[in-house]
Amino acid sequence: MAVGTAEKREHTDVLARATLALLVFDGLLCAVLAVLFLPLYLGATPFPVSILVAGAVNVALVIAARSATGRVGAAALPLVGWIVGFLLCMLGGPGGDVLLLASVWTLLLFLGALIPPAAYLWKVGSPLPPTSPVPA
Repeated sequence: MAVGTAEKREHTDVLARATLALLVFDGLLCAVLAVLFLPLYLGATPFPVSILVAGAVNVALVIAARSATGRVGAAALPLVGWIVGFLLCMLGGPGGDVLLLASVWTLLLFLGALIPPAAYLWKVGSPLPPTSPVPA
């Protein structure tokens, strides 16, 4: 083993952990922003575009976490940050006000933000089936 290899590995490990911590915080921030933009209206029509944006951002966060760490388990940590942010938004405020109402939009936000990155993690985490050699 070369002399500088251990230092380089330690530096990349610290960088990967810092990147992962930032991505977890981004997941929490994504949840809060998605909840705040959930009751968006265009005129008199509900326009919950934050459901689609949250799903796309969560997929991007999971891909970034996987490329930073190389592990599928660590790639799911931004989703943990998103769930924590979502649960914090479900708590009532000091005056009894709530950000998330008991409506179908809340359920759609939860499912729409977590199913796409979970499907990506399922796809990259499942081993490929063995291929048989093609007969000549």
